[in-house]
Amino acid sequence: MSPMIRSLGCVLLLGSAALGGCASQPSSEQALQQAGDDFQKVKEDANVLRFAPKDVIRAGESLARADRLSSYWGSGADVVHYAYLSQRYSAIAREHTEQGLNAERGVQLELERQRLQLALRENKLASVQQQGKWVEAQIASLTTQTDRGLVMTLGDVLFDTGEAELANSANRTVLKIVQFLQLNPKRRVRIEGYTDNTGGEQENLKLSRDRAQSVADLLMDLGIDDKRIEVQGYGDQYPVEANASERGRAQNRRVEIVFSDEKGQLGAAR
Repeated sequence: MSPMIRSLGCVLLLGSAALGGCASQPSSEQALQQAGDDFQKVKEDANVLRFAPKDVIRAGESLARADRLSSYWGSGADVVHYAYLSQRYSAIAREHTEQGLNAERGVQLELERQRLQLALRENKLASVQQQGKWVEAQIASLTTQTDRGLVMTLGDVLFDTGEAELANSANRTVLKIVQFLQLNPKRRVRIEGYTDNTGGEQENLKLSRDRAQSVADLLMDLGIDDKRIEVQGYGDQYPVEANASERGRAQNRRVEIVFSDEKGQLGAAR
């Protein structure tokens, strides 16, 4: 092969390589066009302008520089470079905007959670207040105002004959007392036991105190602090009816619960 032919072959090979290299890279016109399209999108997006204005400005500045360089011969590589920078700033602006929107949604979700919690607390408070009014009304219907304070009487039917243990039928009434004391945490009670005149004096004193203590124990089991409870047994003293009849004796076999005032002040004991 002659030297001239070999030289021509080399020239052709070098030209093909140069064309292949150019084909693998975007032309300056393509890069400029793509960067302009990306910049237009972020520039028209209100959220991007709100969260990433500086990135949009940088994208615009890089695009403007690429555009200026495109008018100079031999500056294609610089055009591609600044067009790339413009595209990157546009992409960063979108990323910052997405982060900002996510953070904003997180704040909105937290505010909504707090609003729901507040609504639940308000509903619970309203429910407690309604329950409190109901309990107050129940206690009012079961008590009598005396010079010793509000007094509730648990009759003999709530105890088995001669026994100090409360019958199951007393549970509803005792539960109302517990609810009332829970809603009025400063109030205290004095639980007083009484008997009829059947039996000896000491036996009656013990039975009356044991019955009062039985009520106190149930209140404590249901969560009432023992410091809010006093217990007193009076035996067959202070009858409310004559012991001459079974009906009168049944009235005298009782436990009285004396409630303090709202400040926790109990009236004087007998």
